[in-house]
Amino acid sequence: MSTINTKARALALSLLISVSLTACLGDGGKSGTSTTTPPVASPAPAPTTPPVTAPNQPPTISGTPLTSAKTNQPYAFQPTASDPDGDKVTFKVYNKPAWATFDPATGKLAGTPSSSSTGKFSNITIVASDGTNSDELGPFEITVASTATTGSATLSWQPPTENADGSPLTNLAGYVIRYGTKSDALTLELKISNPGITTAMVEGLALARWYFTVSAYTTTGVESMPSAVGSKTVT
Repeated sequence: MSTINTKARALALSLLISVSLTACLGDGGKSGTSTTTPPVASPAPAPTTPPVTAPNQPPTISGTPLTSAKTNQPYAFQPTASDPDGDKVTFKVYNKPAWATFDPATGKLAGTPSSSSTGKFSNITIVASDGTNSDELGPFEITVASTATTGSATLSWQPPTENADGSPLTNLAGYVIRYGTKSDALTLELKISNPGITTAMVEGLALARWYFTVSAYTTTGVESMPSAVGSKTVT
């Protein structure tokens, strides 16, 4: 009986060992003969490069301004400007003549110099800017010359021979020519103290339409009614 029991324990132990080994073989995480594939690490992301910003390019301005102007005649200069980046371009001017105006949106320099604006206007500079960089045109100068010209008018008349009452005129002393640029405002006058003169030239007349009358006067200072109004355009 003791022999049988011994064998039975040995078999039971052998069975337990067999079960234990089977359990070990089934545990793929601890067995050295496991066929489980280890996880593959993901590749590291490639470093990103920040985008490269192109440097701002300045605008360009060009044009050939007129360097001469005349009084009482309009003057204008319009430059041309562009920006390689497509930025908005605005303008400034330095040493602008007092008789001119300037448009900061277009860069146009324009005006009409008066007769008192003759002379040379120097160091004029027009600047085009995109807000970051700029370009300039100049400096240049504008010389304003006078266009003032004068003309003349020649008048002739018949000397009076009698007074207003029909009596003979015996004391004629001369004539008075009155003139102006308005027919109802003849504020200028030319006196001729010689009754034998019946033709006169009025000089120094500016470019305009002028109106004239002639009156006779006696040695006692009595003046006749003026003649009909005559006119001439000086061009």
